[in-house]
Amino acid sequence: MAMELFLSIAYPLAAALAAYLIGSLSFAVLVSRLMGLADPRSYGSQNPGATNVLRSGNKLAAALTLLLDGIKGWLPVWAVSQYGSIWGLGEGTLAIVALAAFAGHVWPLFFRFKGGKGVATAAGVLFGIDLWLGLATLATWLIVAFFTRYSSLAALAAAAFAPAYYFLGNRVVWYVDNRILLAAVVMSGILVWRHQANIAKLMRGEESRIGKK
Repeated sequence: MAMELFLSIAYPLAAALAAYLIGSLSFAVLVSRLMGLADPRSYGSQNPGATNVLRSGNKLAAALTLLLDGIKGWLPVWAVSQYGSIWGLGEGTLAIVALAAFAGHVWPLFFRFKGGKGVATAAGVLFGIDLWLGLATLATWLIVAFFTRYSSLAALAAAAFAPAYYFLGNRVVWYVDNRILLAAVVMSGILVWRHQANIAKLMRGEESRIGKK
């Protein structure tokens, strides 16, 4: 009985720790180093994310950063959803793992807890929760980005709509789990908070558009 209790706590904690460590890999910095580019924390918005890497002029580096930051959010969530039942991991653990992977990007252990805003990683998490949820959120980002050319505004719109999509899709595309819904709301809140400077620039008309340095 004691062992079962221990394992019921140990497995979720181990999954969350693994997700956080994976999330702590700052691919904006790592890809830039491997490709001989300047540290993205030293120019532009100084944010270690794909949008800022794009300001270096290297589209391949930006694309790789975007892809890898998304994968590190998707992988832990997908792994729990597909194989978690073997270890007794359910929806509650999935929600914790989702937050842990996202937190790893925002506050990375390997980079002195100074990370990015978490847009791509949050998108990866949403794809891990459900493909259609990820696609709906991605479509929101693409539409807003296409018409406004503001990556930050697109991210804010996607962050606002993601929890709503999950809630409204209940009994239509999926069954809502309140713990996962809460995780989505928390991620969205942190995303908005991390974009405070961008919101201020948008209001002043000073925010840079996609592709501009």
